[in-house]
Amino acid sequence: MPEQSNDYRVVVFGAGGVGKSSLVLRFVKGTFRESYIPTIEDTYRQVISCDKSICTLQITDTTGSHQFPAMQRLSITKGHAFILVYSITSKQSLEELKPIFEQICLIKGDIESIPIMLVGNKNDEMNAREVESSDGEAMAKRWKCAFMETSAKTNHNIKELFQELLNLEKRRTVSLQIDGKKSKQQKRAEKLKGKCVVM
Repeated sequence: MPEQSNDYRVVVFGAGGVGKSSLVLRFVKGTFRESYIPTIEDTYRQVISCDKSICTLQITDTTGSHQFPAMQRLSITKGHAFILVYSITSKQSLEELKPIFEQICLIKGDIESIPIMLVGNKNDEMNAREVESSDGEAMAKRWKCAFMETSAKTNHNIKELFQELLNLEKRRTVSLQIDGKKSKQQKRAEKLKGKCVVM
């Protein structure tokens, strides 16, 4: 299948078990599964608004394993925006994002214009917290990227995460709202819908 230039590609990275697939499935399908099934790589598509027309938000859910460096490099090369996920219940999972972030910098060069979101997932598990919000914020500041805590389980900040990521895109206007602003023609067409027009 030929690649469409109007695809907007978001890549989700993070260690195994931090909830990458859960975040994506919660956003795309509105579902959550308790069981853990390791991912090799899955891609999900959602229709979004892009520069006042419709395009496809393509979300690549990557493996948490380090066994596939070539796939990781390819995902970075093709990606337009990145979500780096760690679990607030695991300090190690935050540490494991460092080489991934370095790889993004290496492949993309100047990352100032690239939307990157650092995400602390599982914030419904406060009693098992190992990473404070302030630690996540400090890391995001160091990396000059945005930061948010989420819970795929309780659906906390999931839609907001993707909208915020799209808001960071400065090279074009992308939004989850397809029906946000309707053109005058669209409004007129809707007004006329179901009405007879005498010529």
